[in-house]
Order: sequence, then C-alpha cells, then structure tokens
Amino acid sequence: MRASDLAYTRLREEIIQGDLSAGTVLAEVEQAQRIGVSRTPVREAFSRLIAEGLAAQAKGRGTVVSGLSLADIDHLFELRIPLETQAARLAAERGEPATFLHLAEEFAAVSASTDAEEHYRLAARMDAAIDEAAGNDYLRAALQTMRLHLVRARRLAKRQPSRLADSAGEHRQICLAIASGDPEMAAAAVGLHLRRSLNYITTKNTAGNRGTVEDKEKHLS
Repeated sequence: MRASDLAYTRLREEIIQGDLSAGTVLAEVEQAQRIGVSRTPVREAFSRLIAEGLAAQAKGRGTVVSGLSLADIDHLFELRIPLETQAARLAAERGEPATFLHLAEEFAAVSASTDAEEHYRLAARMDAAIDEAAGNDYLRAALQTMRLHLVRARRLAKRQPSRLADSAGEHRQICLAIASGDPEMAAAAVGLHLRRSLNYITTKNTAGNRGTVEDKEKHLS
C-alpha cells in the first residue's frame, strides 16, 4: 500500500469511528509521526479527506475534522432514501435470491444481540450485496460516498440495544423483500427502515440547537 493510501485509510477510519472528533486539528507533522510516514503522503491524504467532506480548511487553524450537524443528516437522507430505494428495486430484479435469504437468516440471528459492531458489519455486507446485485456502478459510487458520512451518525445507536434489535428486524425484512423478487416491496422495506433511522437520530439528538453529532454524543454520555 502506498504511503498516501495508508495515511488516508487510517485517518478516514479514525474520523468515521469517532476517534478523531469534529474540530480536531490535523497537523501534518504530528499525523506523519503518528502514522509513520512522511509529510507529503499526509498532505495528499488531507486533500482526499477534504474532497470527501470529512475534513476542511479552517482559517487560522489549518486542516480540521469536519462536523456533522443534524441538518447535514437531514440533507443526506434526502438523497439517501431515493438512491437506496432504487438500489433495492434493482437488486430485487437482478439479484440472486439465495444471497439475500442467507443474509435474512443472519439478521434473525443477531436481532437479540447487543453487539453494535456485529450488527454494523452485517449491515455493511447487506449494502455490498445490494450494490453488487443492482449492477449500476454510478449508483454504487454515489452510495459509497454518502455512506462515509452516515456511518458517523449511525454510531449513536450503539447506546440503544432496542434500536439495534429493531434495525436488525428491518434489515431482515429488506433482505426477504429483495429475495422475493418484488421491486416495490423491496423499495418500501428500505424506505421504512431509513425513515425510522432518521426519526431515531433526530429524536434522540434534537435538544435545543442543532449542533454536531459529536457534540450531541458528548452531551448524552
């Protein structure tokens, strides 16, 4: 792996997982020493993170981790819902039913689990299976870029085992709908899940002003 790819991958994962919170200053020298590469690869990684919206240039501070407000999440879901429902329609038309029946069984098995990471890994596998079945590279690229930001918001569900169980059930219904080969049923299942997810995030975090997700997490802890 190239040094710039290593730096980019490391920093992106730390931002997405919340190890580097919103507003954190990303100093070239410090990050280069920490990751074990020179400053040039780190500078290239910063440019990629800025292009994806995960970092930004702040006047007088340099490169910082971008915030993610509830208004941002609203806007992401405005785009996510039509894209994800269309992907589900295409997957129902073009996908292999056995793939999604197997995923449905796995979601049934994790529905009572409080292991958020296990749930999210399985959800990521479902997303990848839908993208593969849909067979549209442009749609896949749009969804993958958007999901980088949504993973940051989804971390909030870790504190709520009941929401994880509900979400697992909703994912199971999506898989069953796709496996049935009914495009509109698949789209409806995805739409229901996404609207419930958005409602959960906004309900849990609308307390006074619409600050960043990271700020709200600190308030909840």
